[in-house]
Amino acid sequence: QVQLVESGGGLVQAGGSLRLSCAVSTNIFRLNPILRWYRQAPGSERELVADIFSGGTTNYADSVKGRFTISRDNAKNAVYLQMNSLKPEDTAVYYCNARAGPLDFWGQGTQVTVSS
Repeated sequence: QVQLVESGGGLVQAGGSLRLSCAVSTNIFRLNPILRWYRQAPGSERELVADIFSGGTTNYADSVKGRFTISRDNAKNAVYLQMNSLKPEDTAVYYCNARAGPLDFWGQGTQVTVSS
C-alpha cells in the first residue's frame, strides 16, 4: 500500500526551479506527522533537506537555506518543496518522509537532476 507519493522531479538547468509534491494518505496525515524532505546523491548518505511541523515550524539544511521552501497543505494532505536557484550539487533522489511518534513512512523518491 503506497502511502506517500512524490512527484515533480526532473531535469533543470542550474539557476532554475522545481516544485516537488508529496501526496500523503489520509490515515497518515491525521496523525499530524512531522513532514520531511530528504535527498540522496549517488555515493552519499541520505540527508535531511527540510522539515515542517504540524504547527508550521520549518527547518532547513544550511545548504538550501534561502533557496528552498517547504510547505504543507492540510486540506490536500500534501507537502511541497519549492526549489529555486538550483545548483548541480542539488542533484539527487528526493524522498518524502512522514514521522509520527514511532511510525515512519517513506515515499519512493523522485529524481532531480541539475545540469551545469
